[in-house]
Amino acid sequence: MTRISDFRLLAAGQTLSWVGNGFQTVALAVAVVRSGGGARDLGLVMACSVMAMLACTLFGGVWADRLQPQRVMVVSDLVRLCCAAGMAAMFAAGDYHLLLLCALATVSAGAGSFFSPAMIALKPLLVPVERRQAANATFSMLQTGSAVAGPALGGLTVAALGAPAGFAVNAASFLASMAAALLLRVRAERGPRAPMFRELADGWREVSSRDWLVGGLFGATAYHIANGVILVLVQVVAIERLGGATSAGFIASAEGLGGLIGAAVAMRLKPRRLLRAGWLTLLLMPLWALAYVWPAELVAVLAGAVIGYAGLIYFDVAWETAIQDNVPHRALGRVGAWDTVTSFVAMPVGNVLAGPLSHAFGIDRVLTVCAAVLFVAALSQLLIPGTRRLTRAPVPVPAAVPA
Repeated sequence: MTRISDFRLLAAGQTLSWVGNGFQTVALAVAVVRSGGGARDLGLVMACSVMAMLACTLFGGVWADRLQPQRVMVVSDLVRLCCAAGMAAMFAAGDYHLLLLCALATVSAGAGSFFSPAMIALKPLLVPVERRQAANATFSMLQTGSAVAGPALGGLTVAALGAPAGFAVNAASFLASMAAALLLRVRAERGPRAPMFRELADGWREVSSRDWLVGGLFGATAYHIANGVILVLVQVVAIERLGGATSAGFIASAEGLGGLIGAAVAMRLKPRRLLRAGWLTLLLMPLWALAYVWPAELVAVLAGAVIGYAGLIYFDVAWETAIQDNVPHRALGRVGAWDTVTSFVAMPVGNVLAGPLSHAFGIDRVLTVCAAVLFVAALSQLLIPGTRRLTRAPVPVPAAVPA
């Protein structure tokens, strides 16, 4: 019962935090633009966040495996709370200092890079082994729902009360997340420490010793580069060809609905070879991208979004469960950090390439080729013996003991 109550506590705290992040996403864009900063300043702030994530995530994985994960999460939430409050205070005072905003965004993103590996290390401690997949699906469902509700509620709040209110809500959400982490009672067993870079290398050895894991990371890198291109170009298509901002909103809602369906299916459908099933469902994502090319109608795009994102979220649950089942808990934070870094590196590369590629070859051709890359990146994983053969045989987590 202790672990189940801790799971519910973490889920509640994280849901509030994810919703709060949606408020800040809207508040940041509105605050910068209305302060005269424009796209250049907003892009610089976002770039600072990405660079901080890249610089800190691997080290966050080491500390997640060294300390109690919830301690890392509490410190991370406290730092991000202060940064969000600082943004709220700056814009409430009518001041706009780009360097200060970049500094706050950098520190906040860096702190968040410590939070993510810690949460990866913590989640397997909160539920019995046989409930891991359902627990991961629950978190995916909550995160997907928050990604839809957060920006919507944030937009209403910022429109009514101004950008500082959006930052303030996000700060309060970090406080809720911090309080939830402080109340968690499970504890992880931790061994002696080694030098930082040796622990980083040990984490990579855990990755490279498993063909399905190292193959998956390289496959995900190619996948995320192509998807980074797609995510930029589909916004252009939605606005220019499919009806503008209203259509873009409908498409975003369809993506969220698909994610919820995928998470719900993952709670029920538990095949013995879960990872293989996950890569197979990821083959549905190219349908979403191709729908923008043919038949290029809003209804088809909406259907593709629901189907594709259902497959994507089912894969996410399968991938996370496979890592939890087959990687020793002592290295889970570091392995999760390596997994996260591949996405951070690849996605911005795709975002940057979208403009030049579409200018040189046309949007439809680029979308078609990128959809093919998504398909090949997922299908190629089924050629890896470990991916085909991996079954649910979870490693024990003896460290999940109450305080």
